[in-house]
Amino acid sequence: MKKRWKLEDEQFFGIGVYQPKTHHNIGTLWRSAYCLGAQFIFIIDGKYNDQTSDTHKTWSKIPFYKYEDFDHFYKSLPHSTQLVGVELYENSTPIRTFAHPRRAAYLLGAENNGLPDKVLTRCHHLIQLPGEHSLNVAVSGSIVMYDRINKQEL
Repeated sequence: MKKRWKLEDEQFFGIGVYQPKTHHNIGTLWRSAYCLGAQFIFIIDGKYNDQTSDTHKTWSKIPFYKYEDFDHFYKSLPHSTQLVGVELYENSTPIRTFAHPRRAAYLLGAENNGLPDKVLTRCHHLIQLPGEHSLNVAVSGSIVMYDRINKQEL
């Protein structure tokens, strides 16, 4: 007999930052990721030390991956996972109309540089938050994760 899976068992998401600049913001994002149900967190081309802003010690509860560069990360994406770049970009979909993929890795850029073209062109989706200016990376990531779980409850 064929086993049927619940749709919620067939989905997951992770969130990470490309070339993070401020460790305090990363700790805050990791704490939010844990609280909002992320299954993994990651950084690409950056360093991370334990942060007092990660009051839950998230790295000890869900997998934390460090990738040397974008190609290493991209080749390591879990099977059938869609890469969702978060960027103020002309081709980005406003988050209010975005349908989140079942299996997703959300990628944010550092506040001062964003995501470079070589990364943007390889994303399956690009989304943007309201506003004309870049938000803090921890705030942006928290909004994206909240939007995901909020839309799943509908």
